[in-house]
Amino acid sequence: MFVFANFISAVAHVLDVVMTILYWLILIRALISWVNPDPYNPIVQFLNKTTEPVLYPIRKLLPFSMRIGIDISPIIAFIAIIFIKSFLVNTLMDIAMRLK
Repeated sequence: MFVFANFISAVAHVLDVVMTILYWLILIRALISWVNPDPYNPIVQFLNKTTEPVLYPIRKLLPFSMRIGIDISPIIAFIAIIFIKSFLVNTLMDIAMRLK
């Protein structure tokens, strides 16, 4: 049973790292959007390609953000990431600890 516990623990750690990286990428993208970034810059393109799959569905659910001119999708993504890290990762780690 310890093998399954180690697997769940590893999944929790990988999920934690992925969520942390996604958090920082969204934060960097939000900060870069305050200045007028060059859309052909490879770093800007990378940030857009990696964060758009997360931010686009949120933008679709929030049509009012287009009327006020402020994109609040990164804030909602931050809240979702923090929830996933504090709930799902901790739950997986607790399950792994109980299986050992």
